[in-house]
Amino acid sequence: MADNNTQYFKKQPDKSISVEGILEQVYLALKEKGYNPVNQIVGYIMSGDPTYITSHNNARSLIMKVERDELVEAVIRYFIENKGL
Repeated sequence: MADNNTQYFKKQPDKSISVEGILEQVYLALKEKGYNPVNQIVGYIMSGDPTYITSHNNARSLIMKVERDELVEAVIRYFIENKGL
C-alpha cells in the first residue's frame, strides 16, 4: 500500500564546527592565499558578498554556513572576554 502523505524534513544547522573555528579556518585560508584576512572578512560581513572570501580550503562554503550577525557577535564576545570586561 502506497503512502501518499508528504513528508517534510527540517534541515538542522551544522554545529559540528563553532563560529570561532570557522573564522579561524577562513582567516588561515585567506592568509595562505596572500589576502589581508581582516579586510576581506570585514568586507564580507558588511556587504554579504561571498566573493570577499576565497574558495581555497572550502573557506567560502564554511563562512556561508554562519549568519553574518553571528560572526559579528563572536568577534565582539571574544574582544570583551579578552579585555576582562
